[in-house]
Amino acid sequence: MMQEKSHQARLEQLGAYPFERLKKLFGGITANPELTHIDAGAGEPRLPLPAFVADTLNTHIGGFSKYPSTIGGLELRGAIANWLMRRYDLTSVDPATQVLTANGTREALFAIAHALVNPDCATDDKPIVMMPNPMYQIYLGAAYTAGAEPWLLACNSETGFAPDLSSVEKETWQRTALVYVCSPSNPTGWIADEAYYAELLALADEYDFYVVSDECYSEIYWQEKPVGLLQVAEKLGREGFSRCLVMNSLSKRSALPGMRSGLIAGDAELIKRFTKLRSYTGPATPLPLQHVAAAAWSDETHVTQHLDVYRQSLKAFFDVFGGQIPAGSFFVWLPVTDDEAFAKAAYSQQAVTILPGSYLGAEDEQGINPGSGYIRAALVDGPDSAAELARRLKAVRI
Repeated sequence: MMQEKSHQARLEQLGAYPFERLKKLFGGITANPELTHIDAGAGEPRLPLPAFVADTLNTHIGGFSKYPSTIGGLELRGAIANWLMRRYDLTSVDPATQVLTANGTREALFAIAHALVNPDCATDDKPIVMMPNPMYQIYLGAAYTAGAEPWLLACNSETGFAPDLSSVEKETWQRTALVYVCSPSNPTGWIADEAYYAELLALADEYDFYVVSDECYSEIYWQEKPVGLLQVAEKLGREGFSRCLVMNSLSKRSALPGMRSGLIAGDAELIKRFTKLRSYTGPATPLPLQHVAAAAWSDETHVTQHLDVYRQSLKAFFDVFGGQIPAGSFFVWLPVTDDEAFAKAAYSQQAVTILPGSYLGAEDEQGINPGSGYIRAALVDGPDSAAELARRLKAVRI
């Protein structure tokens, strides 16, 4: 009974998911019927399927009659390892011990906290899971349900939207078990550089914690190609990517969100621990989809084409709206006076769905939510739609 009560208490700490909150916010409001609706709320790429998808799927369609392994077939893990080595100039990635597959990164980012965080029932001091704030809300849910205390690193204009490591006290680092990094950032577009990763890894060694880098937007950037955690780890001479895990996905890179195909890679010991957990809880990717995924990780032509569309979309938006283009991702993070009021007005006046920034953040100990006063809009429909979105957002009045 005590375990049940404890589990219930953890679940009760979870608020409504952002898009459930958005539905409630729009309750009773009608979008302007004179305008075609623009859905810029969800980060769902809406680009044409890469040419190889249908043929690869048809060739391997018989695989739906077989059980797939949870860790992913060696062909797919090999394709992922080869991509990581090409993309980040890595010397070696062992597909057998340093790579796992996942049904998208959402599941993996959530479950990893349960594999790496170990609450001590003999003490009242919960282990800490650090994360940027605002954030992909999966990090927060993972921390709560793993029995940890979320520690929010404010990302605001004063820090250039970087999570401020210098603001953390020694006593907090001593309790830290896991740090989530998101680069390029959802929602702010900030990109971690080598110095940032190096500082974080030095702290990880000093205080004995793990670093999980969510790199789902790694192939969507305005100018400079983002560095990755494993890339920096190897440059620093960290044998076997010690303490490091990265996660990435075909959802953004290949505009295949319906594939639900992602990767986990890094420290072989951490991969081993996560494999044990996923053997009980992780959904396995169907074999035909694994073949499509292997083809996607092996092809760069479609990725280059997609990047060109995203860059055109970012330019089209900011040519109309004004302001500075974010360094990474296809989101725009815009300051407004009241994010909920602006979102409601955008929907009713301009038939635009956007997400209030406060829904992607959480209040700190001072009651401050650094997502408040911003809205997030996704540029996922091409440059013409991006320009029209900018025109409509400029016309919103609250």
